[in-house]
Amino acid sequence: MQVIRIPVLSDNYIFLLHDGTQNLAAVVDPALAEPVLQQLNALGAELAAIFHTHHHWDHIGGNRELLQHFPNLLVYGGAEDRDRLPGQNRFLQEGDRVEFGDRQGEVFFVPGHTRAHIAYYFPPRGDREPGELFCGDTLFAGGCGRLFEGTPAQMLNSLEKLRKLPDNTRIWCAHEYTLNNLQFALTVDPYNIDLKTRYAKVKVMRSHQEPTIPSLLSIEKRTNPFLRWDSAEIQQAMRTNDKVKTFARLRGKKDLF
Repeated sequence: MQVIRIPVLSDNYIFLLHDGTQNLAAVVDPALAEPVLQQLNALGAELAAIFHTHHHWDHIGGNRELLQHFPNLLVYGGAEDRDRLPGQNRFLQEGDRVEFGDRQGEVFFVPGHTRAHIAYYFPPRGDREPGELFCGDTLFAGGCGRLFEGTPAQMLNSLEKLRKLPDNTRIWCAHEYTLNNLQFALTVDPYNIDLKTRYAKVKVMRSHQEPTIPSLLSIEKRTNPFLRWDSAEIQQAMRTNDKVKTFARLRGKKDLF
């Protein structure tokens, strides 16, 4: 399964999954239809499915036009997003499985950013291959999503699920927020050598307009403060050893950053 990153809008990413054997494609969170159609045309591939993480407009804006071109699409989304995803005909819950080509993905229910947010994890097929996590706006490179419809406790629980995945999991998050996220991270974790090294690298990458997505979960565990709520450094910075309060204060500071 090839993952093709399509940058759209000001900082969004659409991900096109391509199965070269059957020349089929699926798309994750299509904000716009035209860039997806152009990529499909370049590949000569047929679109079989849309995988949605949540209902926000910059993740579903291309649905109706894509359905006009491919009326038999399987449109996946969270069961609790019923009536909020145009054309949704597959309603997913925690632990459900989805199939694309010869790969099978596991569905995680990860509320916090929205009440119905889900993520898709495709495990690696071999020891040397990475897993693929499509997590929408729950986990970002260096950060996490805002809490629009959920609570700090819900978001922490959701991120804890994702943190338990294997270190060699690639993080395909939906926005290019990495530089700003790391700038904030340095304000609460200033002595983290791994974080300083990562920030310097990302700063150079973004100065050349290079994408920072996908990230790798092993890197996130070392440098993303929103996966380090139980570390002594972050708890000290937030002045509490309660993990929910630590996370809530951290998210509150980021909201004002």
